[in-house]
Amino acid sequence: MIPTRHLVIPEKLLKKLNADIWSKQFVNGVLISRGNRGAIKVRYRGGHTRDYTKKSYEIVSRGKTYHLNAEYDDPSMIRNALSFRFFQKIGVPSPHTKHVHLKLNGVSQGIYLEIEAVDKHFFQLRKIGAQSLFYAVDDEANFEAIHPETKKMKSSMLAGYEQVMGVSSEKKALSTFIAQINKLSGKPLADYLRTHLDVDNYLRWLAGAVFTGNFDGFDQNYAIYRHKATKLYRIIPWDYEGTWGRNCYGKVCGSDLVRVNGYNGLSEKVLGFRSGRIRYKQILNHILRSSFTWKRISPIVEHLHGNIAPYMREDTNRKWPYSEFKDEPDLIRNYVKERRSIIKQEMEKL
Repeated sequence: MIPTRHLVIPEKLLKKLNADIWSKQFVNGVLISRGNRGAIKVRYRGGHTRDYTKKSYEIVSRGKTYHLNAEYDDPSMIRNALSFRFFQKIGVPSPHTKHVHLKLNGVSQGIYLEIEAVDKHFFQLRKIGAQSLFYAVDDEANFEAIHPETKKMKSSMLAGYEQVMGVSSEKKALSTFIAQINKLSGKPLADYLRTHLDVDNYLRWLAGAVFTGNFDGFDQNYAIYRHKATKLYRIIPWDYEGTWGRNCYGKVCGSDLVRVNGYNGLSEKVLGFRSGRIRYKQILNHILRSSFTWKRISPIVEHLHGNIAPYMREDTNRKWPYSEFKDEPDLIRNYVKERRSIIKQEMEKL
């Protein structure tokens, strides 16, 4: 049985939210869960998904932030949850998730995925010291000096990033990091990467995006933080709805959509060194043997899918019919089989 979240927003404030769905301003509300009632701040969240009839929410309760995702484009409603669990299996910290039944002012909104925010509480829970945190909010966060669309030099190396934690000087630190990896080459670049980037974390994150097939995950939809003890940059995944055989709009796509070396400037730099390629292949091989097998993935799929199946028939706010939801485990299984074969073949070219 999945928990129910009762979201109460006064009609006047709900009208204010709906008057400008793109507003970043919060309104006051109340969240009731398991008999506990608490004051919250709430607003809509997401990119193109804000236009959908079934909206996603960002909620701040007692200083902690949660995301209630409609997962509107995902017929399975489990791709984000499955991806984050996969990342945890391969050694990359990622948000905890939980499926919930959401009611808004007493009216059922159907099944939602509650996602832990990546913020100071995320790091405190895991006992990770982080002195800065930036969200990669659009495709300008590609670790390159050239704008992805205009093909001209960016006005700022921080284009595409939004600072969430850290003092203002951390902006200059990240800007310098991106500028330097684009300026240096050869041994100076290798030395710079070794002293500024947690290469092992980066390659595990890269592998996670590659295995799950998140085309949008390389130049946006991630968080980058600087580890307090080592001063090295590390990466955390975010927004993995368009994965496991479907794109971010829910369309079935080929298992070869994402190449094994990904799509950003930092991956190109790291994998430009033989040592980086050797380590990456070791990580890929280990994941192929230990984590990315249907034997290991199927219990997670069955648990997540089976847990919400009884509720999905009743969710009339969904974009997809129940029949599509019902067949999703088979689609994911076929993706895993095909993706394993593709990655094995592409590894030979690294």
